[in-house]
Amino acid sequence: MADSGDSDFGIAHYRSRDPIKNLKVRVTLQPVTSATTVPTATSLPSGEGSRVQDITGPQKEPDGSEVYVFRWQEKVFSKREEELYADENTCFTPLDFKYHDEVVSLQNAGGRPTKRLFSYVDYDRFTNIDEQTTMMTTSPNEQPTWLAQRVRTVRQRRVQDKRTRESENNAMLAKMSPIIDNPSEEFKLRTHITNTPFQVMHIMADLTSPGSQIHDLEDEYVLCTIKVDINGVISVKPDFNRHRDPYVIVTESSKRDAYRFTIQHISKQMSREEKSRETKMYRELYSRHADFLAACVGHEFDEVPKGVLRLLILGEVISAKNFEHDNLYIHYFIELPRNWSAARNQQLSGVSQICQTQVVGRENVAYFCYPFEFDLLYRNEDITEEEKYVLPHWPQLFVEVLSLDSWQRYRTEGYGYIDMPGTPGIHNIEINTWRPMGNSVVDKMRSFFIGGSPELEDPTYTAVPATHEGEILSKFGFKTESSGSVKFKLNMIQQSQIFMESTTSKRKVGSLIDRLGGLSMQHSVQTVLEMFMKARKKMQAARDSLQTL
Repeated sequence: MADSGDSDFGIAHYRSRDPIKNLKVRVTLQPVTSATTVPTATSLPSGEGSRVQDITGPQKEPDGSEVYVFRWQEKVFSKREEELYADENTCFTPLDFKYHDEVVSLQNAGGRPTKRLFSYVDYDRFTNIDEQTTMMTTSPNEQPTWLAQRVRTVRQRRVQDKRTRESENNAMLAKMSPIIDNPSEEFKLRTHITNTPFQVMHIMADLTSPGSQIHDLEDEYVLCTIKVDINGVISVKPDFNRHRDPYVIVTESSKRDAYRFTIQHISKQMSREEKSRETKMYRELYSRHADFLAACVGHEFDEVPKGVLRLLILGEVISAKNFEHDNLYIHYFIELPRNWSAARNQQLSGVSQICQTQVVGRENVAYFCYPFEFDLLYRNEDITEEEKYVLPHWPQLFVEVLSLDSWQRYRTEGYGYIDMPGTPGIHNIEINTWRPMGNSVVDKMRSFFIGGSPELEDPTYTAVPATHEGEILSKFGFKTESSGSVKFKLNMIQQSQIFMESTTSKRKVGSLIDRLGGLSMQHSVQTVLEMFMKARKKMQAARDSLQTL
């Protein structure tokens, strides 16, 4: 639209907590002539001929220069708009009739306050072409990317009344569904990109050639664009001149008229007393807000009682792969051994969403990204003297993978389980699963035509069920086949008072769970205890043999 000079036409961002209605911008526009670009000089007579004398004093502003102070969202009409809205027959919307009344009032008061300068406010039907063609570099050969072209079609949200917005959300909340099967094109444009609501104001200039009586849209040029979002960020393009050279703009008409303009921020500055008062007010506000947050959160962590281990599990079902059928979903639950407990209102099981598989390499993978959380407590109050040196059992996570066919019949795809890791931190675990097999081909035909599949009555049979009594669990004769695998990500956090009691004497620590620091070194300690028990048995056997002799 316009050629730029050496000045920077980039955008500047400011942050202000003051009301935006106090913003004032002074714009100075003047045509570029030989008197403004070439230093002025005069020829003075002398005794030997003539000499040239430079004039270094203030220059006289050329004809056509204009200065105006714009307030935020102040509507200043151009010559074209004055002619358009002067006729009531060309008005159709309530905004058009409002502008008609203002134009009539201006004509009765003596006319417009400016000749070339005018403005477009937030409610005007105006689109800046420069904003539609956003480039990433300053290269003239750059072509807009596909994403930039798509972003151009996104509707920008405007700032509206908070009460109206909340009432609309409450009215639609009960009727809205989180999933839209067939979104319309308007919905895609409105929700394609999350953007911040803002208000915009354009300061324009009507650079119609002198002597022309026709004022077209092609002769209107953007001098400055000011945007303000709800977070108090003010974007000014181009930036205020301050002590820099004026901006230069060249029209696209046949005459190639040139103009230069400056943009100055002249809002009323706060006095020192007002600044100190405002700073004190904000400090008090932030202090009260910090006190409120401290009262909500508390100053200390929740402490567990002595002799209690708190185990917090933040997990995620990442993916499942290499299963026979599609439309997979996962049913998981946690089995608590003896002395483990959880809150009454806590769910110890869950079911993920149904996920279709996709081919990754040579594997069929279903990505779930399903989070879950468990908060468990271990108490060793009922431990006897014999069980003092026996490590407790850790909770077990059982997994059941199922699929859903087109007739809404579910099939069992696999069973698996893991013992929760005994060390805190991040653990990436992959559970290999298996599923029961039928005794004949009839079972497979029944599963194909009627639906269903062999399944376990007790899913804990995957490991050692809690109802089992005895030393040996035999699964001989039970036919299974391998299926796919499920990948989990577990974040383990352990909390116990022993972690803070670093100076506690070893003799005062009465339970094994405290000595092990929450069982964070379970595997290595278990190996040591097993070797100790073997050595103890050998010593007892040797002692018995000596007594018999």
